Amino acid sequence: MNEILQNFFNLSIYASVAPYLLQGLGRTLMLSAMVIPVGLASGLLIGVLSITLKRRWARLLLAIYIDFFRALPPLVLLIFIYFGAPFLGLDLPKLLAVAVGFMLNNSSYYGEVFRAGLESVPRGQIEAARSTGLSAWQTMWHVQIPQATRNVMPDLISNTLEVVKLTTLASAVALPELLRVARDAQSLVYNPSPIVLAALFYLALLWPVVRLLSRLEHRHLAKH
Repeated sequence: MNEILQNFFNLSIYASVAPYLLQGLGRTLMLSAMVIPVGLASGLLIGVLSITLKRRWARLLLAIYIDFFRALPPLVLLIFIYFGAPFLGLDLPKLLAVAVGFMLNNSSYYGEVFRAGLESVPRGQIEAARSTGLSAWQTMWHVQIPQATRNVMPDLISNTLEVVKLTTLASAVALPELLRVARDAQSLVYNPSPIVLAALFYLALLWPVVRLLSRLEHRHLAKH
């Protein structure tokens, strides 16, 4: 037991590396704050286009976009953007490269969630809104999108949790987010305690959101 405590729960190491890990946590939160809103907005646009595009070629291109970025591993996409951009004459900062890679990946997932939500809105409510004089886009904005968002809220929160955990992949391009800082600290102290402390930070950050998601899911099931 003493060896476990010394190797995984070493309080003196916790105290020495905590300030650095908190800086990494700040970068993780900043990256999440950049990626999540952009992913939600682009995902909503994709969801709306999925049910409004009329031309077959346009729907096909959108389907290829969604399928491609859902199938491509995020780590491969991130490495391709960061290390491939210079060959196109683009010198992207690490933070921007990570944000673009995650946005492309997340928008496809959010888009499918929003599409399912929009398709779940009863047709009768759409026709009733149009009968009051609302245009198609006014109906979409004031009737379909609010109801669709409520219908798929558990899925949106669940996907957002995955986005936060996805930020750990940013260490692949040496962005000093929480996991990267913890791994660097581990190499200095020759002890895995910094990794455990980083895991505890993630747990403290995500546990309340997981509980909220569980409550929303139970409430959603109760309504149906």
